[in-house]
Amino acid sequence: MEGFIRPKAVVLPENALIPDKNLISPPPNQFTHELTREQPYYYTSAQQGIPPDGQLLAGTKVVLLVYDKSERCRVADGRGLYVEIEYSSLKKL
Repeated sequence: MEGFIRPKAVVLPENALIPDKNLISPPPNQFTHELTREQPYYYTSAQQGIPPDGQLLAGTKVVLLVYDKSERCRVADGRGLYVEIEYSSLKKL
């Protein structure tokens, strides 16, 4: 066999894109908190029965941007990803 075997082309679903409102540019380069455990994140807000939009790994450094003394908060990571997570998963740097 000569040449290469190319993988089958696949079009990703619409939900594979990060919404513009959830990207901060330029991304932060100074952080206020670190995640103490792996944490699911949501682009909008967590709701019963709706799966998370992704996961942030334990040890991820973030900037706390919105916190109103509730269970959830909004943070941005080093890629500029602006998402909602559980406040209890944060440790102040």
